Amino acid sequence: MARNLEDAITEAGSAHTLLWESQSPPIVSTPVTPEFTNWRDEQLAWRRTSVLFDQSHHMADLNIKGPDALKLIRDTAVNSVEYFPVDAAKQYVAATEEGHLIGDNILFRNEEDEFQAVGIPPSINWLQYHAETGGYDVEIWRDNPSYARAGNPKVYRYEVQGPGAIDVIRDALGDEPPTVKFFHGARFTIAGKTVRALRHGMAAEPGFEFVGPWEDRDAVVDALVAAGEKHGMVKVGGRAYLTNSLESGWLPRPLPAFYSGASTAGFRQWLAADEIDATVSLGGSLYSEELEDYYFSPYDVGYGRITKFDHDFIGRSALEQQVASGRAEANRKVTLVWNGDDVEKAFGSLFHDGVGAKFFNLPIAHFATYHYDRVENSSGALIGRSTHTGYSANERSVLSVAVVDASVAEPGTEVTVVWGEPTPSSKPAVEDHVQVKIRATVQPAPLVAKARAEYRSNAGLG
Repeated sequence: MARNLEDAITEAGSAHTLLWESQSPPIVSTPVTPEFTNWRDEQLAWRRTSVLFDQSHHMADLNIKGPDALKLIRDTAVNSVEYFPVDAAKQYVAATEEGHLIGDNILFRNEEDEFQAVGIPPSINWLQYHAETGGYDVEIWRDNPSYARAGNPKVYRYEVQGPGAIDVIRDALGDEPPTVKFFHGARFTIAGKTVRALRHGMAAEPGFEFVGPWEDRDAVVDALVAAGEKHGMVKVGGRAYLTNSLESGWLPRPLPAFYSGASTAGFRQWLAADEIDATVSLGGSLYSEELEDYYFSPYDVGYGRITKFDHDFIGRSALEQQVASGRAEANRKVTLVWNGDDVEKAFGSLFHDGVGAKFFNLPIAHFATYHYDRVENSSGALIGRSTHTGYSANERSVLSVAVVDASVAEPGTEVTVVWGEPTPSSKPAVEDHVQVKIRATVQPAPLVAKARAEYRSNAGLG
């Protein structure tokens, strides 16, 4: 019986086999209602009016407190912590010694010596591993996502976003909300409860993220819902929520680079075999038994703007070499807009005899936790990796967030995405199917021009 991730890899024969044939579902359901109305209208609302996102259940929280809390973060983050005021947040990004991306999370500074990292498990596990094994003087507590935890979360986490968000927040506060810079915070009182609020904006629409102890949740959420009624605020369910990053250009699930390599062997021996990261799945049309073919550099996914060499951190030397060699400029994160006629033909194969294309689930099309599709040029050569795919009612298109060769990253360039596995794996979500090729057009990431402008103007916060 495997005790840790390293044992599980040995028993499977390789890390690739462990992930490729995993029997875990691609997306694990949470207590969030899948649809309050329908996912199409819920998507439209974050561009038209305002929406309420429930983020309390699908992410892990790691609270870090103590004299060495900031040191732990500085030692493991590619981004700078020289400017990090209390009540602000950063997008924490971590890499391996080889310069491969582990992942990212949102890191809140609650007090001078207390931080809370919030995100999907990979970077949370990475931080916890170093906190527990690196000799740091810190105390930690962790709260897993609801699908991996019994009982309620320790904290609630909700966002009000959209062009009408400030109207909702004003009514909930009973006063004009204070002016707060992007990714900075404040403390509000809503329904008599103290709430931590982070100025945030998904797809660049204004809004706030609200956090507080779970026992205050009902009072705060009821007040937000009541304030939103006269402003047309829409509650967003779990299905639509997962698609927001298609428009904002965030790549939510790059394969974390700790499944292979000497520098991460200690982590693999530390991570329990029943932990989330030891049971996830890998799939899509990109097939390689070399896991390094799935790994990204922070530069590949757009984190070069926040990578700073003003401190020593894990992976610094490798990332400096990537800059010196030009490797940092080799790839570009883009949005792919899939050809509607080709998607329609693939989906329509459901209604004809014989083996058809891989089923296209809506609104998120993934059939593995870490989904990688081949992006090819007209000659069939591999020129990129498409990793996050779904349908946007706002764009009336299937979109994916991809990393492609810089030479084909110019907006308007036509590429081809391969859909379906080369040989169907044993994953439960994978039925017998044939691969199909779907044309796509390269566009910027984020796709929304307003979002690109805001993210660039706030790059210094990284």
